[in-house]
Amino acid sequence: MKNNNKNIVICGVGGQGIILASNVLCYTAFLEGYDVKKSEVHGMAQRGGSVITHVRFGKKIYSPLIEKGGADFILAFEKLEALRYADYLDKNGVIIVNNREIVPVSVLVGSEKYPVDINKKLKRYRKAYLVDAEDTARSLKNFRVVNIILLGFLARFLKFKRQSWYESIKKYVKQKFVDLNIEAFNQGISLNR
Repeated sequence: MKNNNKNIVICGVGGQGIILASNVLCYTAFLEGYDVKKSEVHGMAQRGGSVITHVRFGKKIYSPLIEKGGADFILAFEKLEALRYADYLDKNGVIIVNNREIVPVSVLVGSEKYPVDINKKLKRYRKAYLVDAEDTARSLKNFRVVNIILLGFLARFLKFKRQSWYESIKKYVKQKFVDLNIEAFNQGISLNR
């Protein structure tokens, strides 16, 4: 929250909708009158590789990149990716993690091991939330909305009008899925902390 700017890292693996979520967040901040910058890295994303976006907004933003220790929020769509990028979190930051484990190829081929105590490692952060977004997606009968559910959970911490979020969802989601995604967003806002 440096200079009243907000710095948010969104991370996960390819195919989870990280880029869509970051686009929705950026446009919402824009609609709220903020200067917005975004950077994304998604090299092997289509093959389940790591994806990270940096989203920054405030009165005036000069760079899209967040330095390590500078993120007010980390929104992680997978637990191991949360750990991978946790060093970006400010000491007073909030980390929101989808309670999901996607085993990377390096673990599948036996060259690495998936951490067994990952939940314990995540809970060491003062403001850590493990969110069961997939249970909510299951109730909506569509797992592709997990990203928007998680965005809804993040929205509780941001002071944006709900209508701005809706307009942003309408801009980035195909028309036939808008109502489903708005419902997913609302469900994310109302999830238990």
